[in-house]
Amino acid sequence: MTRPAERDLIALAGIAASGLALVSVLSNVRRARPSRSRLAAPIRNRSGQTETVTTARRLNRAAGTLAASVLADSGVEHYRGSFKNKAMYTPLLVSALTLATSLHGTADMRPLAHKARDATYLLAAATGLVGSGFHLYNVGKRVGGFSWQNVFYGAPIGAPMAILLSGLLGFCSERVREAHRTRPRIFGLPAGRMIAAVTGAGLLGTTGEAGLLHFRGAYHNPFMLLPVTLSPVGAALLMSAAGGGPGRAHRFTRWWMRLLTVMGFAGVGFHAYGVSRNMGGWRNWSQNILNGPPIPAPPSFAGLALAGLAALGLMKAHPNA
Repeated sequence: MTRPAERDLIALAGIAASGLALVSVLSNVRRARPSRSRLAAPIRNRSGQTETVTTARRLNRAAGTLAASVLADSGVEHYRGSFKNKAMYTPLLVSALTLATSLHGTADMRPLAHKARDATYLLAAATGLVGSGFHLYNVGKRVGGFSWQNVFYGAPIGAPMAILLSGLLGFCSERVREAHRTRPRIFGLPAGRMIAAVTGAGLLGTTGEAGLLHFRGAYHNPFMLLPVTLSPVGAALLMSAAGGGPGRAHRFTRWWMRLLTVMGFAGVGFHAYGVSRNMGGWRNWSQNILNGPPIPAPPSFAGLALAGLAALGLMKAHPNA
């Protein structure tokens, strides 16, 4: 196969994986009433599932959305780098495995943690940490070291954090799933509040990455301001929910998370428009997808917002979680 043909297939796979991320999260699960006792019988929603299983499946969806975004984005970006370092294949393999694992978890109605899913999510988190080291090394070894020029055009420092967050959220989903008869906790901390805090921190990190790259693009389109203005507000709202007391409804925070979800998927359209503005437009799509704004990147915001909704739903069902 010729190199241009390979480039076409990689780019097409990136778009297809982004679409898969959207399809994998388009389902709604009804919420249940709060628990009255720490050791009460498991709370069940109208479909008969325990609320912890419902939350776990929502977290699986969120982790899968992040993994799909990483799979498509790293596939395109690392292909553009000609896979010069063979380790550049690792995020593709790990994110594909994490996506498959998340789809399995989304379909699993059992209130039991799964060892294979746990192992995959921990592998994803480790891959994100190691990948961050590789990207920092890539920027630092360039002429001039850690300069703005190299940060703008070197390996994106914050990108590997997406697969790290996917692994963390997936791991949390398994801990919530198995806590159907007790108050959900993760490492001894209330599960809902811990997930909200992790998601809020993830939103801030993703905002920083988007802000850096949009600054490189000189914010020529006013819509480029949305991810760097709406997302920090969402992060603050989630942090407030994590630190607040029980019994709060968090209605405004829920609506803000839904807004961020829409923004994340709408960003795919904006980036596709950005690709079309390059020379040759979509007639030269195989080159412009590699050089234009990354089409699969914005759903990372949607994945984190979905995790925020899952955390808020768990806190509503279990006020002490």
